[in-house]
Amino acid sequence: MKRIASRRLAVGALAAVAALVAAPWAHAQVKTVGITAIVDHPALDSVRKGVQDELKALGWEEGKNLRVAYQSAQGNTATAGQIARKFAGDKVDAIVAIATPSAQAAVAATKNIPVVFTAVTDPVAAKLVKDWQPSGTNVTGVSDALPLAAQMDLLLKVKPGAKRVGYVYSPGEVNSTIVLKDLKAELQKRGMTVAEAAAPRTVDIPSAAKSLVGKVDVIYTTTDNNVVSAYESMVRVAQEAKLPLVAADTDSVKRGATAALGMNYYDLGRQTGKIVDRILKGTKPGEIAPEVGAKMSLMVNPGAAEKQGITLPESLIKEAADVVK
Repeated sequence: MKRIASRRLAVGALAAVAALVAAPWAHAQVKTVGITAIVDHPALDSVRKGVQDELKALGWEEGKNLRVAYQSAQGNTATAGQIARKFAGDKVDAIVAIATPSAQAAVAATKNIPVVFTAVTDPVAAKLVKDWQPSGTNVTGVSDALPLAAQMDLLLKVKPGAKRVGYVYSPGEVNSTIVLKDLKAELQKRGMTVAEAAAPRTVDIPSAAKSLVGKVDVIYTTTDNNVVSAYESMVRVAQEAKLPLVAADTDSVKRGATAALGMNYYDLGRQTGKIVDRILKGTKPGEIAPEVGAKMSLMVNPGAAEKQGITLPESLIKEAADVVK
């Protein structure tokens, strides 16, 4: 009897130890993060991956203490609103909204659930926050704002002597209209002009690009989500017209732009993930000041440049952090 009792005690002790080891996971509260993007394209996909990788690195493991729900609006702002309202109704612990239209939809859908925007050029102009100070609301995030002067310096290295810059954009996307306004001011300082071509829908992008042929020396593309999602159509026009494409999105260089000085969107996602981690651990979003992406890089594509009628200077190629072969 004593042996049986001692065995039972030993088994009970082992079970207790196992329970203690398992307790942190067994009793951990599972947090839910809703991630929404206005459209699927490489830059925004990189942001999402960065967010998820950073959360994992900080101890949030899907299937254990974290559940991630992802929805793309497929370029439709009405769908973005539906997704945001669904996340709000599900009472997720945080909403990560990638790009301005999705962020605006999320902010409109809830005043209580934390909203972390990312890949938003100007969150103040987009009316997500009042300024760059802690908002005191349920909103914070990371901007992908880029110094426009440096962008134009690159453009002139790619196309020395350029005077007329083409710009295809979505008039319904706040980011793009802000850049257009700033672009006009920056080019005016340099004795240059901008020729704008509005493309309200993705299907309008090829015709908008073609409308610039014969009117400009170079085309500049920013992080406009419609334009980026259909970038190959821009590349075809640029090759046929021998017009160099200079981008603000480095992923566009891999797809045929000549060069880009842009944000590293994966790193932007990692930076965003750090904010989400703080919120999941109890910090209120209104106590966290909005940030600007910390890392930029220069990428060039000499092969694309040749197809667009130019040869990149060797000095620019050597300066680049990444050269597309």
